Amino acid sequence: MTDPVLLISGASFKEDERARLAEAYPATFVDGPDAMSGVPEGQRRAIRAVAYKGHKPFGGAEMDLFPNLGVIANYGVGYDAIDVAAASARGIKVTNTPDVLSDDVADLAVAMLLAQARTMRLGEAHVRSGDWAKKGELPLNRKVSGSTVGIVGLGRIGREIADRLAAFKMEIHYHSRSEKETPGWTYHADPARLAGAVDFLVVALVGGSATEGYVSKEVIDAMGPRGVLVNISRGTTVDEGALLDALEEGRIGGAGLDVFLNEPNLDPRFLKLENVVLQPHQGSGSVETRRDMALLQLANVRAFLEGAALPTAVN
Repeated sequence: MTDPVLLISGASFKEDERARLAEAYPATFVDGPDAMSGVPEGQRRAIRAVAYKGHKPFGGAEMDLFPNLGVIANYGVGYDAIDVAAASARGIKVTNTPDVLSDDVADLAVAMLLAQARTMRLGEAHVRSGDWAKKGELPLNRKVSGSTVGIVGLGRIGREIADRLAAFKMEIHYHSRSEKETPGWTYHADPARLAGAVDFLVVALVGGSATEGYVSKEVIDAMGPRGVLVNISRGTTVDEGALLDALEEGRIGGAGLDVFLNEPNLDPRFLKLENVVLQPHQGSGSVETRRDMALLQLANVRAFLEGAALPTAVN
């Protein structure tokens, strides 16, 4: 039997995704980084590429199990689970799958903003329960078009969100590491000042230690009682305890969240709140986009194994 050159790591790989990789190159499969040491030593020495999917930490100790490893091809735009510094120190390239998922993630961010502002979850329950006929109309909700929105992180996805919301005649403000070229949008060097200037705050930061708790208690408090926070980045980017306190105490108006700390085991306090829209980390969750992500991951594996330039290298 031919030794595998590819390790497919991640229990969340769908059957077709795993099959596509395995058909392209001799491969072996493990559920995640904690199972890598169980691969026989001879096979580990043959592995040159890892196709990775998931959020479990993938660090230097795992990389050292594969002395000939040259690339870790991540499935997803966020690669904060992978210790990129450890990979670089070992001469290992890391890739991700940007751009192909930007539209889907931006669409969901806008959908959560609209659903929260227009109380769509409560509205549907009102219809399904029969209360519309029995009790009449719901209390009036709030207008989105023409309001003010702040984007925290004007990268690829943040830009797509801003472009969509500009079409809602919204005034666009943003915060990023540096001022960007925009169609006249307002830049804020301080995220708390941004939060205090807008009606809606959308978090589109990259994950990782550099952005952990970036949307702090100070930023959340600056939003005020009508402020709405939407997070489609990572649960780590927001001080979740401070957010829950503010939501429970009515110090902000609400939230739309696709990401959480410790997901999928989110804090049960969220489930008691009526002023939140909760989603199961499905920003990129369309058939078309997940297929494109898988194809880009494979393209990075193929490029490395064939000695070509990596399409989407991180380091």
